[in-house]
Amino acid sequence: MNFTKLVPNIFYKDINTGLKIFVDCLEFTIGHNDIDTKKPFCVLEKDGLRINLFEDMELAEEHHPEFRLVTGKIEEVYATVGSKFPELLHPNLNQITLRPWGAREFAIMDGQLGIIIQEW
Repeated sequence: MNFTKLVPNIFYKDINTGLKIFVDCLEFTIGHNDIDTKKPFCVLEKDGLRINLFEDMELAEEHHPEFRLVTGKIEEVYATVGSKFPELLHPNLNQITLRPWGAREFAIMDGQLGIIIQEW
């Protein structure tokens, strides 16, 4: 078997919350846009990554995912996020921190999901 990508589905009560963290803050682009439909949905893309965002109240209440984005330039990402969106920094990991497993990390959150930015 061979896989080339993992594409998460993320559910929001209001899709605009997801657009703020991914498009505005992390600079993903909208590759497919069904945001202004009865069932809002979009595909976000950046550097070969892909994420599906859905607006679905029921599923958003059931799912609160956390995942990691790995970078080779954590200081650059932190500087951008910290200066433009300090309100998204997770209170428990709001600075670049060397973790016991050897990775340097900081985290952001938007009420629906947590994203750990990581550099090995």
